[in-house]
Amino acid sequence: QVQLVESGGGLVQAGGSLRLSCAASGVTFSNYAMGWFRQAPGKERELVAGISRSGKFTRYADSVKGRFTISRDNAKDTVYLQMNSLKPEDTAVYYCAADQESPTVPAYSRQYDYWGQGTQVTVSS
Repeated sequence: QVQLVESGGGLVQAGGSLRLSCAASGVTFSNYAMGWFRQAPGKERELVAGISRSGKFTRYADSVKGRFTISRDNAKDTVYLQMNSLKPEDTAVYYCAADQESPTVPAYSRQYDYWGQGTQVTVSS
């Protein structure tokens, strides 16, 4: 079956960096657009960044634009989220998600077909 496994979360001080990875199995990875979502306590799950099947198109939340970068390596069946200049408000559980149908980058969580278990990112002030 399809499986997405996130890694790379942890505790970091404000201004620091982390790189999240999401490894996919059970899929033809290049057929899927990929997204990173996050959910903080008491808040709605939101799209942080997304990338199209080929990597040509990307989408970012305004709150992370210029600080976060999404990329993918289809040869390794892996998508990455490089997070720089981290802020306490970035603290959340980060989820990897996959969608098969979109030729670009889906914007809504309901459009994604498969989800990872999430990885915790905590940014201290």
